[in-house]
Amino acid sequence: MGEDMAVRKALAGAAAVVASVALAAPALAAGPAHHDATREALRAAVAQGVPGATATVTEGRTTWSATEGVGDLRRGTPRSPADHYRVGSITKTFVATVLLQLEAEGRLSLDDTVEKWLPGVVRGNDHDGSRITLRQLLNHTSGVFNYTEDPEFGRTYFLKDGFLQHRYDTLKPQDLVAIAMTHRPHFDPGASWHYSNTNYVLAGMVVERVTGHSYGDEIRRRIIAPLHLHATSVPGTRTTVPQPSSRAYGKLARTATGPTYDVTELNPSLAGSAGEIISDSADLNRFYTALLGGRLLPPRQLTEMKTTEPVPGRPDDRYGLGLMDRKLPCGVHVWGHDGGIHGSSSDAVTTADGRHALAVNFNGDWAGDTGAVIEAEFCGRN
Repeated sequence: MGEDMAVRKALAGAAAVVASVALAAPALAAGPAHHDATREALRAAVAQGVPGATATVTEGRTTWSATEGVGDLRRGTPRSPADHYRVGSITKTFVATVLLQLEAEGRLSLDDTVEKWLPGVVRGNDHDGSRITLRQLLNHTSGVFNYTEDPEFGRTYFLKDGFLQHRYDTLKPQDLVAIAMTHRPHFDPGASWHYSNTNYVLAGMVVERVTGHSYGDEIRRRIIAPLHLHATSVPGTRTTVPQPSSRAYGKLARTATGPTYDVTELNPSLAGSAGEIISDSADLNRFYTALLGGRLLPPRQLTEMKTTEPVPGRPDDRYGLGLMDRKLPCGVHVWGHDGGIHGSSSDAVTTADGRHALAVNFNGDWAGDTGAVIEAEFCGRN
């Protein structure tokens, strides 16, 4: 998957690649020539209409960063390599890591049913939690309906009139699952693959049931604190993004034309454990490097995480447990996740050995291709 098939699908509507805005001159960090293709890919994204882009590459102990465009359309201020931003569905890798740690501790099995831990929650319109395993939640083979594909949810939280009225609403995980339960499943458990945010809302609920703590508290204790991810937070209902940060912009429409809106402030409970985390590029590189390097999971659990399912229609992409394996055109495999949420499009990947990592963010949700930046970094080195 070269794009977040979750929140991006909900924004789907709100986006088609094009559009152009007046932008300030690029601000680029000095770096070795072999990142020239990556610089050009960032410039191309801005030319396509992205307000601004920031990317950081980590290779061993060497770090390189670059920015393009602006972080604030009104003031014309540039983006910064230190920008905090909403990472959207990259959150899923954090959640899956916690569940796999709990399995390693013997506190649950990924072959447990959802019904065992959340009795009566996945029920209705042919949904049946007793037929769905935790593993199927994490690899999106559960068939559980994706709540962000509910038309009313889309009108309320992704289009202009609804978003401007409801951007500060607090939604509980149970509310999001209840929306999904008003629809039939996408398919029978295990019969196919379909990206569903509801899977990870349920996974977050399981973490709370097993540990007695919120999934956010467990992520802070198990991942953020040990790795010293100082820019990473699980905001809950906090509507702002910590400084330093850029503004986030969206069209809040079904096309990429028309006005551009500042959508920086919102209540991220609409995404919850499917996509609410805030981070920066350096922290994301540190996280994925540690994960693929075996610092967060025992070998058995890391192997489980990297056991993948084919993604329909994407022959070069496979999905594991909150972790994607992408085969790039040059044959290189990178592991990570992408994420989209209002005004923010992100991608974070690393090689299988964790030695070469890239994290990139666009502060607009209607244009650009983070996958092109990844391809440039790993395939276009001069």
